Amino acid sequence: MQAEAPAAVPCGAAELIGRAAALIFDVDGTLAETEELHRQAFNHAFVRHGLDWQWDRAVYKELLRVTGGKERMRAFHARLQVAPPLPDADIAALHRIKTAHYAELIETGCCPLRPGVADLLIAAKARGQRLAIATTTSHGNIDALLSQALGTRWAADFDAVIAGDDVRHKKPAPDVYLETLARLNLGAADCVAIEDSRNGLIAASRANIPVLITRSMFFRDDDFSAAQVVLDDLSELGGSKQKTEKQPHAQ
Repeated sequence: MQAEAPAAVPCGAAELIGRAAALIFDVDGTLAETEELHRQAFNHAFVRHGLDWQWDRAVYKELLRVTGGKERMRAFHARLQVAPPLPDADIAALHRIKTAHYAELIETGCCPLRPGVADLLIAAKARGQRLAIATTTSHGNIDALLSQALGTRWAADFDAVIAGDDVRHKKPAPDVYLETLARLNLGAADCVAIEDSRNGLIAASRANIPVLITRSMFFRDDDFSAAQVVLDDLSELGGSKQKTEKQPHAQ
């Protein structure tokens, strides 16, 4: 039987990635399929706090349109039309329980990086490109995931790590991307944002950063027509990892 030919790299994807001075990654759904673990951790927190809330996958998919865990809980409570709203202290307590349980789930090793992510990180460093993270999630969640996936010294490979609480407005506002550009001291056209959701696409586009989408479990049916490239996962960039020449505008 004749060997199956390797899939062609989508037109423009390798070029888009290869010419960038920096690659800016979202985390949840982009680096790893973490959202199901987040959902489980929220439900764990609700039980621990004595709430009768239960977010199934359908409910959680809808709630993911609201960026930020604390904001998501407030939005769900408002939807229940039960007064008064939960105090900020209760929201914060729920979020602490949820974050701790999420870290415990991650530590089991059940959530590896998505296909192609590790290869892209290695190839980008070999090309002299800079790496950054621009996400709505917390620093604790980022560290839990990447310490498990990349080792405890993962942060040394990233020139900027901007989380949701570092900026005033979360995605789809462009704040996290604008702050990342400021930290990198680069123009928007010198970077590529790698995202998995429409909110992420909107945020990066509002900062004028070209966007490559890698479809994820919860957001794969979003409208990504404004993205430069849409992939099922980053393994489709496999051909570009051979290009390791230094980028003339990488700093």
